Amino acid sequence: MFTDREFDELPLPIAWAIDVQALRGRPAVSAKQAASGDHGDGGFPAAAALRRVGKNRLATWLRNRKVRSAQLVAVTAIAAAEAQHTAVAGEKLAAAVVARLAREVIALDEEIEETDTLIEDRFRDHPHAEVILSMPGLGPVLGAEFIAHTGGDMSVFGSPDRLAGVAGLAPVPRDSGRISGNMRRPRRYCRRLLRVFYMSSMVAARSCPMPKAFYERKRAEGKNHKQAVIALARRRLNVLWALVRDGRTFEVTPPPNPLALG
Repeated sequence: MFTDREFDELPLPIAWAIDVQALRGRPAVSAKQAASGDHGDGGFPAAAALRRVGKNRLATWLRNRKVRSAQLVAVTAIAAAEAQHTAVAGEKLAAAVVARLAREVIALDEEIEETDTLIEDRFRDHPHAEVILSMPGLGPVLGAEFIAHTGGDMSVFGSPDRLAGVAGLAPVPRDSGRISGNMRRPRRYCRRLLRVFYMSSMVAARSCPMPKAFYERKRAEGKNHKQAVIALARRRLNVLWALVRDGRTFEVTPPPNPLALG
């Protein structure tokens, strides 16, 4: 990602082809999207091509390629094209280079999609796949990471507290002399396993009412965003542990307590 200053120093045709508006914090049309059209010049990598196509046609072209905020991207691109009427040295060569690089990115994205499909197919063969996928926020990719870093056998860890320690979600004491109660994250832990619980917790806090209520309660207690997400991740680890142990899927309404029924 470029800074605003670096972006402004780029020759304009390259800037348009790389990212029309990424540096302003908006959803961006990338080089691969600019070069994926059925146009001989690899999309609209130069100012003249953008001026000829017009705002409405460009917005339609972007929408057909599932670019987010297509209308806003089109308006930004056309405005930049109309402000540039001076032919930049090497403009055509730069456009050709960017289009070629964009095609390479498209090929890499297709390879990534194929790899993700293979990972998902392999993950769904695991006996705990259905249980893991039932947890809000956990999809095939994060679920596969969880299996890869735990082996899928919760008995190896002995308890959810042990798993939380491995994932960096259980604080450990760092007492010294007369100082006690100084709890900190352990120095050694599986950062990728922490990522699984942290990322899935952020998704769950936005999409599922129960995690969202827990997150908002922690924020009301004075915790910042990161602390609230980690607290939610710790709670969700306990839930996932119990689900895998019992071989049952996640339910919004917990099952009845057999002791209470007796």
